[in-house]
Amino acid sequence: MIEKNNSAPFIGISRNRLATDGNGVTTLAAFWGCPLSCYYCLNPQSLTKNSSIKTYTPDELFQIVKIDQLYFLATGGGITFGGGEPCIYPNFIKEFRKLCGEQWNITVETSLNVPLKNVKTLFPVINHYIIDIKDVNNEIYQRYTGKNNHLPISNLKWLIEQGKAGNISVRVPLIPNYNSDKDTEKTISTLKDMGLTEIETFSYIIKNKTL
Repeated sequence: MIEKNNSAPFIGISRNRLATDGNGVTTLAAFWGCPLSCYYCLNPQSLTKNSSIKTYTPDELFQIVKIDQLYFLATGGGITFGGGEPCIYPNFIKEFRKLCGEQWNITVETSLNVPLKNVKTLFPVINHYIIDIKDVNNEIYQRYTGKNNHLPISNLKWLIEQGKAGNISVRVPLIPNYNSDKDTEKTISTLKDMGLTEIETFSYIIKNKTL
């Protein structure tokens, strides 16, 4: 999960997405690699290496996705970096911004469970953050992800302190066997107290997996 020769591994590129990963028409570019080990991982291919992984430089990725530039400009869309965890590749995204210019929106779908230095590197080039916060209760978060939530909470507070609250969407999941409606209500209340307003709740639908 280290950027080598300015290239990074991806598990997929999905074009012509509308109102699912940010404003307007977007292309989702999903990085391989994640610091978390979520029990119900929605993209398990980002955790294991296989033949579907492709490596691109920022320029190679730009050449692939620029075909939809007219749609991006007409709708206020752009590229969404997901994964996996895009914020473990800050230099790649920073270089990509130089190629696409300021007219594209760049969104990251992130857990924010990365060092603050990564968040600071990305800060000048990101338009919108879609943050999967899981749960503000550290015991629940750690049991589900295998990591504590100190980094994501502190990084979220830092972004808010920089005046980015209006550029942040937060997803709060109800996770079977891990948290409850009461837990998600507490998480939402905490996020609102922090100054966030764009909060989405949803339930994981899990099949054929037992504890």
